[in-house]
Amino acid sequence: MLPEPASRARMTTPSPFWSRDRHQDRRPFLIRRNRITAALRQWFAREGFVEVEPAALQVSPGNEAHLHAFATELIAPSGERLPRYLHTSPEFACKKLLAAGEEKIVAFARVFRNRERGALHAPEFTMVEWYRADAPYETVIDDCLALVAEAARAAESSVLTYRGREADPFAAAERLSVAEAFDRFAGIDLMAALDDRDALAGAATAHGIRVAPDDSWSDIFSRVLVERVEPCLGLARPSVLHSYPVSEAALARPKPSEPRLAERFELYACGVELANGFGELTDPGQQRRRFAAEMDEKMRVYSERYPVDEDFLAALAVMPPASGVALGLDRLAMLATGAPHIEFVQWNPVDTGEDPT
Repeated sequence: MLPEPASRARMTTPSPFWSRDRHQDRRPFLIRRNRITAALRQWFAREGFVEVEPAALQVSPGNEAHLHAFATELIAPSGERLPRYLHTSPEFACKKLLAAGEEKIVAFARVFRNRERGALHAPEFTMVEWYRADAPYETVIDDCLALVAEAARAAESSVLTYRGREADPFAAAERLSVAEAFDRFAGIDLMAALDDRDALAGAATAHGIRVAPDDSWSDIFSRVLVERVEPCLGLARPSVLHSYPVSEAALARPKPSEPRLAERFELYACGVELANGFGELTDPGQQRRRFAAEMDEKMRVYSERYPVDEDFLAALAVMPPASGVALGLDRLAMLATGAPHIEFVQWNPVDTGEDPT
């Protein structure tokens, strides 16, 4: 374990990250972050992945209702102004490369998400995203667990830690479905309330979970997940939460054995989400309908919507079956080094006007 910052008193008044005292507090975590990054790159190289560099400037930043982008514009040589966005994930660009014939790719991508800041969130961070063509999503689950162990070894740590919670990065992971987790930690029969807003609202209310009159089914689902399920995941060992409702997995293919559920999983440690992965949806018609539903929800909640990348949908039609994962490098580095805040593992944190304690 790394020591606490040298002077907690110094951190009570925010100072620039480049001030010598503050940088000396952060530097041990940053050096270990570098070792983790190098170890992950070496792991992907040994596995035969090709590292790619997706462009951050995109026609669409992604079409998920609750992700918020940074908007900008491209000025063409003619002077025409074209709306563009900084990507919230390199997913669209990576899938276009799969359509082009790449089979095993990884990106260490800088990504940008607006309205996100806090101990676990930053408006700019590094996402490790990788894809395997013609591979089941169980394979990329195994990839995730291997990378967690690699990160711990690189940080010379035998335990992942965050705010008093611990997990053994080398222990066999707990694997449970979302329905099992709702039953175990919230006492809710999710399958009985699948896509039934009133049934889920009644079950949540009966177990002391607040439900507002205008909450959608997804709103209630997310509240149960955040309040009751996530804090119980990844304690003592990593947890793999899998088989999400299709409505909560906009880019994942349905499970052949149960089409109401999707091939989506998330990896947790110390109650913190580290990775989100899919068996990838490759049906452009279904993907278009899901994007439309997501953007309708975004308009309902936030009064805005993002354009659909038509080039992405065209590529999806010829993309091979694949599985992929997005892993938050900053969060993994935090847990492996014991850092108290995401800014301790970012060399140049974006100024959020907050004290990172």
